[in-house]
This record gives sequence, C-alpha cells and structure tokens, in this order.
Amino acid sequence: MRIEDACAPDPRGTLPGRGAYVHPALVCLDQAVRRRAFSRALRAPGALDTKALRQHVERTTVAEQATL
Repeated sequence: MRIEDACAPDPRGTLPGRGAYVHPALVCLDQAVRRRAFSRALRAPGALDTKALRQHVERTTVAEQATL
C-alpha cells in the first residue's frame, strides 16, 4: 500500500487504494526493491521508502520462526 512516498504494510488488505503483494520473506522483499517492483505496481513516480514494510516482514519472519 502506498501512503505518500512510502510502502506501508496492509496485512488484512483492507486499506483503500492500490496495493501490491510481496511474499513475507526478506529475500523476496529485497528482490522487489532491487527491481523497483513497488514503484511500478503502485504507479509511483520515484523510489518509495520501504522501511515500514521491511520492519513488518522482519517481525512476521521472527514470529513464524518462534512458532516452529
């Protein structure tokens, strides 16, 4: 989900507007950032800040590993 010039996580998919899906793994997030996939998918004119999205993926990854 694009909010201003940043990618924001929307795990429930309920925020209004255009969104993009990324697999919740750091390797997938890194690849999407490297390929500028978020800018294209969200129709942004430039690079987007992915800090909040990265933090969400890291928390999700840690939570999943804790349940194993």
